[in-house]
Amino acid sequence: MRRSKRYNKEAQKASKEVFPVSEAVKKVKSFGSTKFDQTVECVMHLGIDPKQADQMVRGAISLPHGIGKNRRIIAFCEDSETGVIKSAGAVEAGCDALIEKVQGGWSDFDVAIASPKVMGKVGKLGRVLGPQGKMPSPKNGTVTMDVAQAVQEFAAGKVEFRNDAGGNVHAVVGKLSFSEEKLADNVRAFIDHIKKMKPSTTKGTYIKKVCLSATMSPSVILDVS
Repeated sequence: MRRSKRYNKEAQKASKEVFPVSEAVKKVKSFGSTKFDQTVECVMHLGIDPKQADQMVRGAISLPHGIGKNRRIIAFCEDSETGVIKSAGAVEAGCDALIEKVQGGWSDFDVAIASPKVMGKVGKLGRVLGPQGKMPSPKNGTVTMDVAQAVQEFAAGKVEFRNDAGGNVHAVVGKLSFSEEKLADNVRAFIDHIKKMKPSTTKGTYIKKVCLSATMSPSVILDVS
């Protein structure tokens, strides 16, 4: 893959050295020479077997300082609840009509939340929302009795995560414009949360490598020992 001169110049400054969280944040922020506010992401390579269901690492977390992005939330709920849930921040809410709209190809939203009361109907959207990573699930807090509360949390920056086939878990932890302190707080909160989720059946080293990078920056390796 060809990289820009700017990227290659910045990549030369990134070494194999391992940095404490605060220093890693400072390093990544030093790469920020673009005209837009880059998104910062943390990636953790875990010593899990992704093929084993009992070693899945999946969930959601509300970071201390949010992620600096307004997220579009939809909610599958009983029609009588739509008013309250839209007031909580959902861009669309409802049941049959919303299901039909999504099934027809509409996907202009970031997170879908559902009430258990309507999951029997929402289940048929699995083939549509599953590949997009938007299918509501109790494991990441997007299937809940308190839909309005969930809408508020995800709209404010609650982050979903799920390990991929390589055993990596990644999440947005803020924007490059965040102060070093706020970014560091978010990174630590995410790492600590994943540490607490270590599957009991995992053998050997659980956290193998953690990297931090911005949208158009080289990655920096974090010391989380």
